[in-house]
Amino acid sequence: MNSKFPPVSSKAPVMLHGADYNPEQWLKYPEILQEDLRLMKLSGCNVMSIGIFSWVSLEPEEGVFTFEWMDSILDSFAENGIYAFLATPSGARPAWMSDKYPEVLRVERNRVRNLHGFRHNHCYTSPVYREKTDIINTKLAERYAHHPAVIGWHISNEFGGECHCDLCQAEFRVWLQNKYKDSLDEVNHAWWATFWSHTYTSWEQIESPAPHGETQVHGLNLDWRRFVSDRFIDFCQHEINSVRSFNPELPVTTNMHMIEGIDYRKLAEILDVVSWDAYPEWGYTEDGDDARLAAWTAMHHDLFRTLKKKPFLLMESTPSLTNWQSVSKLKRPGMHKLSSLQAVAHGSDSVQYFQWRKSRGSSEKFHGAVVDHSGHQETRVFRDVAEVGKTLAGLTEVVGTSTPVQTAIILDWDNRWAIKDAQGIRNSGLGYEETVLQHYRALWEMGIAVDIIGSSDDLSAYKLVIAPMLYLISEENGRRIEKFVEQGGTFLATYWSGVVGETDLCHLGGFPGPLRRTLGIWAEETEGLHSRDVNGLVLKGGNTLNLTGDYDAHEIAELIHLEGAEALGHYRSDFYAGRPALTMNRLGAGRAYHLATRVKDSAFYVELYSAITSKAGITRTLETDLPTGVTVQLRTDGENDYVFVQNFSGSQQDVELDGRAYTDLESGISAPNALCLPVNGLVMLKRKH
Repeated sequence: MNSKFPPVSSKAPVMLHGADYNPEQWLKYPEILQEDLRLMKLSGCNVMSIGIFSWVSLEPEEGVFTFEWMDSILDSFAENGIYAFLATPSGARPAWMSDKYPEVLRVERNRVRNLHGFRHNHCYTSPVYREKTDIINTKLAERYAHHPAVIGWHISNEFGGECHCDLCQAEFRVWLQNKYKDSLDEVNHAWWATFWSHTYTSWEQIESPAPHGETQVHGLNLDWRRFVSDRFIDFCQHEINSVRSFNPELPVTTNMHMIEGIDYRKLAEILDVVSWDAYPEWGYTEDGDDARLAAWTAMHHDLFRTLKKKPFLLMESTPSLTNWQSVSKLKRPGMHKLSSLQAVAHGSDSVQYFQWRKSRGSSEKFHGAVVDHSGHQETRVFRDVAEVGKTLAGLTEVVGTSTPVQTAIILDWDNRWAIKDAQGIRNSGLGYEETVLQHYRALWEMGIAVDIIGSSDDLSAYKLVIAPMLYLISEENGRRIEKFVEQGGTFLATYWSGVVGETDLCHLGGFPGPLRRTLGIWAEETEGLHSRDVNGLVLKGGNTLNLTGDYDAHEIAELIHLEGAEALGHYRSDFYAGRPALTMNRLGAGRAYHLATRVKDSAFYVELYSAITSKAGITRTLETDLPTGVTVQLRTDGENDYVFVQNFSGSQQDVELDGRAYTDLESGISAPNALCLPVNGLVMLKRKH
């Protein structure tokens, strides 16, 4: 069985290694541009993202184009075996455009139009801006779509933000009319607009949320976020349309980021390959828990891999520090290689950086780069990058390999938006992302691969589906989960699930709404707890999972009643004492678990999922216990498995393998059954599938 995908480009069937390159900043320094080529090859970099913020250098005046410098750079790339993702430059438009066409500038929530400046300060609805992007993109495509160095389109850069101008307000109303079939009555009902006499009697009365206007109609807030996401996707499609026809074989991507303003699951549908920008704050956390941060980053790698169920690209990371995080610490020895290969372990076919060479001035002059202001290779960072380049050059056989997965976690964008808008149980913070991470991290610690899916995705490929805080869920998706369990799947939900439907209206008939029959419980009340409040989950053994223990619980607790489910654990104290806190319901051929409170200790989640995955027949990459902070991830081509053992614990760790024959991918020699991983160490292994 072949489990390989084709490379991003047949021109470069290798692990891609490179950076964002801004030669337009150095056109007055030809000797530096020449030196860059030498250093790129010396560091093992084979691809650059170019043109991302080059609009004014390509079109210094309206209708006047200067492509000669780009010709020279791309031709030099081709002559030196370096490839390019060619960007469309819409992320930052020239000042002449803002001056002549002020409608291209964004209007903020306060209804004040921005001045020229920053980046992504454009209206994605403006016909003028769309026309100007179409012109520059078409010129680029006409000239470079078949250039031998160009292997893909990099559409814009980190889409984000929102615009509240009159053009966007009009489009929002059109979007609502389409969604609600031209019925204001449907809108008013979906938003429960009779509350506080907010009923709309004409479409023109509907405005986007504003600090000096409407913010309390949650259905409006949710639909506005969906509209903004759809506007970005529509604008991205507009850009793709302007370049696609010139070479349909050239793949398109846009670099995503850890933002919540765009539903990336929908955006991925119009892309050929998913790429994203990762900037973990290694060593920044006050508790020094890099393992937690590693799990958080791994979860996002898995999310972006899952969006198209195939390898993705790490389009940006920092080779050293950043200039925008609260404290700019350096990467400790070994961390650059470990964090770069972490992306590969979770499905990336590239490691790329922001930036190649440090800017001499302006806001990113102190952001990390492969080449420092010193301008030479005799730096710790350059040596780290060159080491990664050498390692990636030896991983060509891993390119395109897949990630076999039996477990999924549901993370929906509109659920996240709705949770953060909910007013009620814990306005100091519901901790949605932290809840997702608690469950993900346990599986990561166990070396179990995870897909991050949406509640509308196909569930049939999985043995276990986990839905932390699935606050917003439609009746239809509730039935899909119910069917999944009936047909033999294992499902786990938590507190604050099944509360509202797709328009943010509470489900009637009792929570957890569409999940009530699946979970076999009724959640009567959900309480937010002060930080000083501590309850507990007590497991006395003799239960289906054979779990024992007494674990502190905090922040959120639900009072639930059994409706067919059995209690596996109970609350420790307060008037909750003795009431169910962890339950299991048998439904058809499957099982559904419910965790009614937030347990503090991460060890609990490891023990819980060790028991659940064992019962569900889910295999680990290594059938051996791993030290805390060590994870094992797998990629396969169907004949060979590629196993990545990574140590994020902060101390040296010993790892026992499982008795199978392994080869060290870097040295090519047989691996011992006992591995000794230094701080920030990793080992890459190969075995028969």
